[in-house]
Amino acid sequence: MAINNNTEQSLTKKVWNLATTLAGQGIGFTDYITQLTYLLFLKMDAENVEMFGEESAIPDGYQWADLISLDGLELVRQYEETLKLLSEQENLIGTIYTKAQNKIDKPVYLKKVISMIDEEQWLIMDGDVKGAIYESILEKNGQDKKSGAGQYFTPRPLIKAMVDCIAPQIGETVCDPACGTGGFLLTAYDYMKGQSASKEKRDFLRNSALHGVDNTPLVVTLASMNLYLHGVGTDRSPIVCEDSLEKEPSTLVDVILANPPAGSVDINRPDFYVETKNNQLNFLQHMMLMLKTGGRAAVVLPDNVLFEGGAGETIRKKLLTDFNLHTILRLPTGIFYAQGVKANVLFFTKGQPTKEVWFYDYRTGIKHTLATNKLERHHLDDFVSCYNNRVETYDAESNPQGRWRKYQVEDIFARDKTSLDITWIKQGGEEDDRTLAELMADIKEKSQTISAAVAELEKLLANINED
Repeated sequence: MAINNNTEQSLTKKVWNLATTLAGQGIGFTDYITQLTYLLFLKMDAENVEMFGEESAIPDGYQWADLISLDGLELVRQYEETLKLLSEQENLIGTIYTKAQNKIDKPVYLKKVISMIDEEQWLIMDGDVKGAIYESILEKNGQDKKSGAGQYFTPRPLIKAMVDCIAPQIGETVCDPACGTGGFLLTAYDYMKGQSASKEKRDFLRNSALHGVDNTPLVVTLASMNLYLHGVGTDRSPIVCEDSLEKEPSTLVDVILANPPAGSVDINRPDFYVETKNNQLNFLQHMMLMLKTGGRAAVVLPDNVLFEGGAGETIRKKLLTDFNLHTILRLPTGIFYAQGVKANVLFFTKGQPTKEVWFYDYRTGIKHTLATNKLERHHLDDFVSCYNNRVETYDAESNPQGRWRKYQVEDIFARDKTSLDITWIKQGGEEDDRTLAELMADIKEKSQTISAAVAELEKLLANINED
């Protein structure tokens, strides 16, 4: 089934128009996409039987044909029984239907979604096409502020630049321990799939090379389907639903690509270098431990990881001593779907001490917004070129505005708290051009940090008074 870009766009529009209709009935975009996923898998299973004579992976009485013949409350009842049964299955089906529940309880709207899916033949679409349709729907959902799904969706141009720098090779294992909707794994797969014609290597890539973890059942469903539609993990999903931080890594990996979530968490891991409640610092420790010697990582982390004292300083020292933290990309605000995020990408390799850290400042004087100047892959071309060539563009006299500069590790150890929060480009009379929403988000983040610090002080004082 040949599908051009126009057909792909029209089908995406069709899927999203129905989402808008359902939103008017109180059915959120995320709920709609989840139900779309459940139903799409049933439809593709039916196509597999009809077109290729394969045996259905779905138990008798709970297949696509058992749904499309029904209407009204009988349809809702059959659909809910189907979800319950499939959530109890193993392998790929059990993963896609993890804790599945019906969120479209009005029969007429459930029938609309089923009818729309039934009009298309999905299985024989090119994997890149149906995958692109699904990815575009996930991105639209990430942009929806009400859904809160932006926290699970890292901008794809940033992911692509990170993968281009890390350059995973077919035969290597790639992990994202906070995988969201699977963007890092999918981009790594796309990067590697053309590297070899060997059937053995390609089978390894599709079925064994990739591994993702997320503790949110809904996200596990979306990530599993995202990869499945691209032809990855067709028998067993590479995504598992669990908390990465709960236990020591059971296997070590060659490559880690991730954007771990923010927050505070109580955790007791004897293998960690230091105890902290900072979720992103704990993820960083977890990733440092799960890399093989010689393994490499590219991880999106917020500014506080670069300068926070206490546990933050301890982890930075470990990163500089036992790892080669060779590159830091400073990112601007306005590129993430969550407002006001100030982040960086840390690139490091396990097993060698850091000698110098290269910084690329893509923040100072850079302004992106999701509406008027969205981040595109070409915006990061200069960074990727600098990453590969390692020639400074900064010069104190001839080019003080140069964005690519290296610092010797001794100079970083000499900084207060071993801070990696470094800026050198001067912007004379620069105005604060944050939007009101970004400003409010910054204030909220700082107030939460202050509140947490006050709470810790109160605990200390209470303990002192008891003594």
